[in-house]
Amino acid sequence: MLMFRNYQDTDWPFICRIHDKARMQELKLAGLEDAFLPLTIAAKRENLFDYPGLFVAQENDTVIGFAACTEDELAWLYVAPEKMRCGVGRSLSEYALKRYPKIRYVEALKGNLPALKLYENLGFKLRGIEEGKMPGNESFAVQVYSLERTV
Repeated sequence: MLMFRNYQDTDWPFICRIHDKARMQELKLAGLEDAFLPLTIAAKRENLFDYPGLFVAQENDTVIGFAACTEDELAWLYVAPEKMRCGVGRSLSEYALKRYPKIRYVEALKGNLPALKLYENLGFKLRGIEEGKMPGNESFAVQVYSLERTV
């Protein structure tokens, strides 16, 4: 059974494993594999624990995904690769949107078409493609799909 709850410190090793495997897949889709940083580094550089919303998806007693958001942005969404395309990402996003109904923005790396389709199915509209530096690893230039929804 899939359930959602606030992050707890005991979830750390689980979200590290999820992030590191899923992030590599995400970066591969964008052609940015060399930009990989493990969560042990990325969490600090990108202030993961400063987000007011930090949730995990749990199936039985196993954490299988996590999301982090602010009042207006869904900023992190990662699902264990073995659970991808099973509705976990969608359900976790819906949970975050329910907890923070004023979320209007989300970004996905250009090339990550599964994420783009997920967000569009959740009601976000593609505003365009933006260029910048990769948060937490600024030596890499990135392009992102910038999406917005009306709340």
